[in-house]
Amino acid sequence: MMRLHLHLLSDSTGETLENIAKAALAQYDDVETIRHFWPMVRTETHLERILQEIAQNPGLVLFTLVNSVTRRTLETRCRALGLPAVAPLDPVTGALSGLLGQQAKARPGRQHVLDAAYFARVDAIQFTMAHDDGIGWEDWEEADIVLAGVSRSSKTPTSIYLANRGYKTANIPIVVESPPPAELFSLVHPLVVGLTTSADRLIQVRRNRLLSLNQAPETDYVDQEAVTREVAYARRMFADNDWPVIDVTRRSIEETAAAIIALVNERDGEGAGGE
Repeated sequence: MMRLHLHLLSDSTGETLENIAKAALAQYDDVETIRHFWPMVRTETHLERILQEIAQNPGLVLFTLVNSVTRRTLETRCRALGLPAVAPLDPVTGALSGLLGQQAKARPGRQHVLDAAYFARVDAIQFTMAHDDGIGWEDWEEADIVLAGVSRSSKTPTSIYLANRGYKTANIPIVVESPPPAELFSLVHPLVVGLTTSADRLIQVRRNRLLSLNQAPETDYVDQEAVTREVAYARRMFADNDWPVIDVTRRSIEETAAAIIALVNERDGEGAGGE
């Protein structure tokens, strides 16, 4: 197991930098990463304190700093320490500057301005939280997406992820003994997507859920025959209504959401979406 000190410096929230680092580290096994996260780095005084920490814990330095003075100081000091300092957005902004014929605006956190898209995401999150697990079905026509699936088929986390991408998302559990509201089958504006998974995987997830709640692990909720029947019932409903279906058995939340967004864009035309 290799050990790596990773220093992330940003003059804004650092969200972009964290995602880049996470994506890159996912390509390596057996690495113990010790992250040092430094957001809102905008003064020489602040940077000096960080440089002392970097010197004590040498490793890889990733940064998104637009102030030329602060950036130059960081690069010079890292060079003196013999440490790599990488600005991962430089190739992208450089290519854009060449194609657009203009220099990038050196404004920290410019992507986080409170524009219409920002407030649309906030509105989407509020809608989604208020329409979880079948709640508020009277307003489903206002949704962009409605997710349907049996219990523990990742409807809620996928809904929240989609909301953060700007899509108003409702979700409804498909239960054999309790059919969903009739309104689900007459929706016009939202795209209804069925989420399904293998019975074996579903039973495993449900058993873990019951154990975490200190509940009896042997009920119809995890019975092989009952769960298989439940999954088949949901699949028939999806097929009868010609809803697109995504099998989440081997998909992460992010992968499921990406597939759903692709379906929305396909229905509405390329380039459409909630962002």
